[in-house]
Amino acid sequence: MTIKVRELGVTAPTIAATLNVIEEQYPLLYRNVCDETGMVRRHINVFINKSLVRDPKEFSTQLSPGDVVTIMTAVSGG
Repeated sequence: MTIKVRELGVTAPTIAATLNVIEEQYPLLYRNVCDETGMVRRHINVFINKSLVRDPKEFSTQLSPGDVVTIMTAVSGG
């Protein structure tokens, strides 16, 4: 079964906390986003608004009201 989710209403102070909520409420989605160590998988990109977040240290950055966290599969090709 494939479940497609376009938007989740998650309130959390950081990206790390957002991922924790996803792990608790959407475990199947979480397994597609994060690996067994809790790190975001290589082929997944995380954005705060329009800014790509690459450094795991940035996942503890405080989110501001109205910020949008986008999690999507990386797109590449040649």
